[in-house]
Amino acid sequence: MLVKLVLVTCLGVATARPKMRDGQELVLHTGGAAELMRSPLNASCTTIAVTDSTTTPPDAVKDLLEKSALDQWQVMATFEVNLEKRNTTITDRLSKLIPLARQARQLSWCSMVVVVSLDPDFLIAFAEWSLKGRLLVWTTKLLVVSRLTNTQLQDLLPAHWTFSMMNTVFLNMEGDAEQPRCGMYTYLPYSKGGSQMVKIAFWTPAHGFKHLSSVSFFQDKFQNFYGAKVNVTSEPYMPYWDEEEVLAADGSKTIVYRGSDYRMVDAIASALNFTVRVLPTSSWTEVTRLVEEKTSLISPIIHNIIPERIEKFDFTYLYENSYSSFGMAKPNLEPRWKSVYYPLSTGVWIAVIGHVVFFPFLLWQLIRAGHDGDTDVSVGAVFQDMVGMLLGQNLPHRLSYTSSSRVLVAAWLMFALILGLAYRGNLTASLTLPKYPPRPETLKEIVDSVDMVTMPSYGKHFRKFYSDSESPLFQALGSLMNPGPSLMEGLKMALVKRSSHLDARKYIQHGILDKFTEKDGSTPLYVTRGSVSPTPCGWPIPHDAPYKAHLDRLIVATLEAGLYDKWTADLMRETKLRSQRRQRQRHAAGHEGQTEPRGVNEDGLPTLTINHTQGAFILLLLGLVFDILVFSSELLCKI
Repeated sequence: MLVKLVLVTCLGVATARPKMRDGQELVLHTGGAAELMRSPLNASCTTIAVTDSTTTPPDAVKDLLEKSALDQWQVMATFEVNLEKRNTTITDRLSKLIPLARQARQLSWCSMVVVVSLDPDFLIAFAEWSLKGRLLVWTTKLLVVSRLTNTQLQDLLPAHWTFSMMNTVFLNMEGDAEQPRCGMYTYLPYSKGGSQMVKIAFWTPAHGFKHLSSVSFFQDKFQNFYGAKVNVTSEPYMPYWDEEEVLAADGSKTIVYRGSDYRMVDAIASALNFTVRVLPTSSWTEVTRLVEEKTSLISPIIHNIIPERIEKFDFTYLYENSYSSFGMAKPNLEPRWKSVYYPLSTGVWIAVIGHVVFFPFLLWQLIRAGHDGDTDVSVGAVFQDMVGMLLGQNLPHRLSYTSSSRVLVAAWLMFALILGLAYRGNLTASLTLPKYPPRPETLKEIVDSVDMVTMPSYGKHFRKFYSDSESPLFQALGSLMNPGPSLMEGLKMALVKRSSHLDARKYIQHGILDKFTEKDGSTPLYVTRGSVSPTPCGWPIPHDAPYKAHLDRLIVATLEAGLYDKWTADLMRETKLRSQRRQRQRHAAGHEGQTEPRGVNEDGLPTLTINHTQGAFILLLLGLVFDILVFSSELLCKI
C-alpha cells in the first residue's frame, strides 16, 4: 500500500492553463524523475512533491508518484499550489505551504523534495521561500522538473542560494511528445573551471540516463573549493583573531592575521583548498549581518550561543566553552597604621603590658628590701630601667646587689630577648610580605563589591539575557551592566573606579598580558576564577549551510590533535614576553611617565613603601608629642 500525505493548497494568481499537449508531454517526461527517485539511494526516502496546478496537470503528478513508488510503505507528501484562485498572492500561499513541507521533512531521516512546474516565476518564488522557511538542509535532495531554455537556466541557477549551493539538480524537458528527452543540470559554485552550470546527463525512455560528465547526480559541492576565495568576516578579538598592518620592503602595506581561530580556519582552508578573503567590517553587528545575508560564508571567530543569535544564523561544531569572567584591579595594600601592632596578638600585648606594670613594682620592692628600706630609688626610675631593658637599651646602674634582684633582672632580660626576637621577626615578615585584602572571585562577591560592570557593544544582548533570567543574582548583574566600552577602556576604568569588565576569560587574559604587564611579569589586574556561566561557542554560519559537515569534521580533527590549545598557549606566552620586552625598552630609553612596578626596585627586589611602614612613623609622631608634653611639664615644675 502506498502511504500518501496529500495537502492541497490554493494560490490566488490567475494564469492561463497550459495546453493539453504540454500536459501530455509532461506526463511522458516524468519517467526520468521517477527513475531517479527509484534509485537505491533514494528509494527509502520520503518524497515531498510541490507542484502548481496550472502548469502541472494532476495526471503528471499521479504518474510521477506511481512510477517512483517501489516500496508499498514509502511515504509521499504532495503539496499542490492552485494558481487560479483569486484574492491571494504567491507569497501568502508559499509562506503557509513551506512550513508544512518542512514539518514533513523533519519527520523523516531521509527526504527528497520534488518540484514540478513549468512556470519560471513559480520556481523563483519557491527558491526564495524555501530559503526563508528553511525547508532544505544539505542531506535533503532537491529535484526540479521543468521546461526552461538554456538562457533561463543560466540566469536562474546562480541567482538563488537554493539552486546554486544546496543539493539540487534540474531535470529539464528538452524533447517533444514523439521523442521525450530530459537534460539533467546542476550548478557547481566551486570547480576547476570556476562557478559554472554543468549538464550531468540526459534521459530518454528507451535508454534511461546517460552520463555526460564525471559529476554525479547529487554530488558533494564542498569537498574541494578548487582554490576559490571564500568570504569571511571577523573583528580583532585576541587571542582568537587579530589584524595587523605590515609595511613591506617595497613600501606596500599588507594585513597580517594571527590568532588561534585564524590559524584553525587557515588549516581548514588548506584541507578544503580555498583561500580566506576577509571582508572589511566596522562592527560586530556587521560581522554577523553579512553571515545572515550569506555574503559571508563563515565568521571564523568565537561566538557565544544565545537564543537571540540562533534565530539569525547557525553555528558550527561547538568547539569551546567560553567562560565569561571579570577583569578587575588587584586590591591595593591599604595604609596600615597598625603595622607595628599586627606581629603580636591582642592577648600577647595585654600580657606584655601586665608584666611591664607588675615586674617594676616587684623589683622596686626587692631593691628596698636589700637596702633595708633606705633607698632613694623611686618606682618610676625602676619602671624606666625595666622598659629600657625590654627595648634593648643599656643595663641600669641603680639595681640592688642582692641575689633576688639579680635573678629577677636576668629573667626579665631573657623575657625581653625572646619577645624582642619574636616581635622583630614577625614584624619583618609582615612588612615585606604583607597580606593583601581578599580578591572578589565569585559572581556574588563581584556584584556586591562593584558599582558597574562594563562590556563591549554586543553586551546589550547579554544584559537582556541576564535581566530576563529568573535568578536574582543574574538580574543584579544585568542591572549593573553598562555595554559600550572596549576591553582596554573597561580595564582602565577598573583601575580607577569600582568597576569590572566582563568578557571571555582568554580575551581578558590576553589584553592584560599585552597592555598591563610590567617588567617583572606582574600585572595590576587579574581575571576572576569564577565565571558567569560556561557558554558553548562556535563559528556563525548561515542557516542550514551545506558545507557545515565539512567544517565540523575538520574542527573536530584540529581539537583532537591538540593544535587549538597549543596555538592559544603559544600566543599567550609570546604576548607576555613581548610586553615585558617592550617595558624594558621603554625603561632603558627613559620613557616619560614610566614608573617602577609598585614595591619593586631596579634589581627586582621588594621594597617597603609608606603603606608598609606607616605605623612606625605614626608611633614616632606620638612619641614626639608625648615627649613635648613631658618636657613642657618639667619646665613648669622648675618654675
